[in-house]
Amino acid sequence: MVTPTIFGFEERHCQAEKSVFDRLNELTRRHFLGRVGTGLGATALASLLQRDAVAGPAGRDHFPAKVKRVIWMFQSGAPSQMELFDHKPRLAEFHKQELPASIRMGQRLTGMTSGQSSFPVVASKFQFAQHGQSGMWMSELLPYTSKIVDDLCLIRSMHTEAINHDPAITFIQTGSQLPGRPSFGSWVDYGLGTMNENLPAFVVMISKSGTKGQGLLARLWGSGFLPSEHQGVKLRGVGDPVLYLSDPQGMDREGRRQMLDGLAELNQLEFADVGDPEIKARIAQYELAFRMQSSVPELMDLSQESEKTFEMYGEDARKPGSYAANCLLARRLVERGVRFIQLYHRDWDHHGGLPERMVQQCKETDQASAALVQDLKQRGLLDETLVIWSGEFGRTVYCQGAITDTTYGRDHHPRCFSLWMAGGGVKGGLTFGETDDYSYNIVRDPVHVHDLQATILHQLGIDHTRLTYRFQGRDFRLTDVHGRVVNEILS
Repeated sequence: MVTPTIFGFEERHCQAEKSVFDRLNELTRRHFLGRVGTGLGATALASLLQRDAVAGPAGRDHFPAKVKRVIWMFQSGAPSQMELFDHKPRLAEFHKQELPASIRMGQRLTGMTSGQSSFPVVASKFQFAQHGQSGMWMSELLPYTSKIVDDLCLIRSMHTEAINHDPAITFIQTGSQLPGRPSFGSWVDYGLGTMNENLPAFVVMISKSGTKGQGLLARLWGSGFLPSEHQGVKLRGVGDPVLYLSDPQGMDREGRRQMLDGLAELNQLEFADVGDPEIKARIAQYELAFRMQSSVPELMDLSQESEKTFEMYGEDARKPGSYAANCLLARRLVERGVRFIQLYHRDWDHHGGLPERMVQQCKETDQASAALVQDLKQRGLLDETLVIWSGEFGRTVYCQGAITDTTYGRDHHPRCFSLWMAGGGVKGGLTFGETDDYSYNIVRDPVHVHDLQATILHQLGIDHTRLTYRFQGRDFRLTDVHGRVVNEILS
């Protein structure tokens, strides 16, 4: 008989005596084959278990790592590359002209613009200028990022396979457009493990925003078919940083310890009985939660941060749950040895009202994004940290709907988009890749999403072709059967 217990987990109810009938009822196929022993029963067991056994992390220490940790500032909704990073001065000549068929080449469109009778090109309303010793082009919307261009590797030739948000976000975060695969951070946790036993190896934070933007489902930081101990832990900006972390009302620290010890004993008995690895994961998660009761409150306490730090990140850094506050917490997590930090900021999906909405989004994110890189650098942490700023795809050069003198919109565009990286092992001040005059097709040095994933793993010391997990009779990996390390951007 299975009964629910605290934290939503389940424990098998122990009984002193059971009838033969009850015992037979409880025997699953896993129980039966587990008792058959070797030979035919053991062979059948491997094909029948939903999760195949794994010998251990297959990605550890393939070669010397360039970085110890990753911070990914994910801009959900797809920022327009033409307004931020991909300077296209000739668009002023093409403004309101029809996008040539030779450029579109019959490529697929979303259902939001496939019915349009025309596809007029729209030039960006924002000015670009060159910055730093590298002379990197950057939009006027990004005055703070413009100051750190010599630390950035700007890739303008990213491309993906998905044309709508959910599959595109799922693809860049898990390597597959279909839900159910392990997230990037889970793969890293599985391959490398933790550097601080008192905090999760994989932490997720979502910014509070004035509008909802695209939905962000927990599966984006889930462990998929990997053991659940590798899933991301979401830190909240309001209330308890982690749900159910506090002791239940009326229970003190000693009582909690005794309860967890008792649960561990019951779980060990269950593991000996059925051998399910998720039971071990459950024990580990209980213990981590107990240790986090001390480490998380200290992590979230910003009272010891200097005024100079808040000046660097901006006043929003004082507001729990804001993008700036999450960037500051990301630096604090890095200092405490967290391996993979995933920040999400929404509302970049600008099908209409793009100019005014881009202004607001950049005000919320530009200063803090640049401050995080500067802060890590001045503390000597940037060389061991890889920082990534990206969305899931780009935007179309043609307008969605009508162009007016004040506003316009852009549709989804998977054929090319831009992102930047900074930190350990990437070349600062480098602009890599090139698109055509319409920022519609890549003309030099294409970088696929799987290439990006392979390169990030490489910087962590992992060969992406060897970080695998056997599931349902097949070896899976983050990059599937694709991906190459983009050595041209590495120092």
